[in-house]
Amino acid sequence: MKKFKMFFNIVEEEKWLNEQLQQGYRCTKISNSGIYTFEKVSEDYVVRLDYQDILPKEKFIEYKTIYEDFGWSHVKGSRFGSIQYWQKEAGDQNEIFSDRQSISHYYKRLMKYSLSLGLTFLVICFYLYNDGLYLTEGLWEMKGKLFWLAFLFETPFALFRLIPLFILFIFSMGFFKAYRQYAAFKEN
Repeated sequence: MKKFKMFFNIVEEEKWLNEQLQQGYRCTKISNSGIYTFEKVSEDYVVRLDYQDILPKEKFIEYKTIYEDFGWSHVKGSRFGSIQYWQKEAGDQNEIFSDRQSISHYYKRLMKYSLSLGLTFLVICFYLYNDGLYLTEGLWEMKGKLFWLAFLFETPFALFRLIPLFILFIFSMGFFKAYRQYAAFKEN
């Protein structure tokens, strides 16, 4: 079974994947375009997501080996700064973070991830909005019916140009959510 779903928050993505597992579907493949491939299983599984910065090849192999030694299978992820998808049969140890310090570091990495994506979209927004949302020459000097026709024709394109700004907002919210969780763990 294949499902298409886009996420901008890896905590929500992990929650959704675990809901699929509760329905008896184990994730076997995840594409970069948001297509999740599942297979029906009778065993109980658990999924955990982690974000890792760019790792040298040796460190990435060591990172994977540590989790595999504890029974986790690596579903998706690369050493070039990406989300790592881990899955295993449910048991006693269903968490990938064993102490408060590792959870704190996880939220710190999430903050960096959201910040880097947010800054990327901020640059895109500056580039796109340099000339304004409405790009029709002389639109604001037009009068009457001609103005309304040009305005209505241009509006869907202007709204489309707002998508990066919306994505920037989502990543900003992800950053602040991770920051609050990081600060809460740091206080305790």
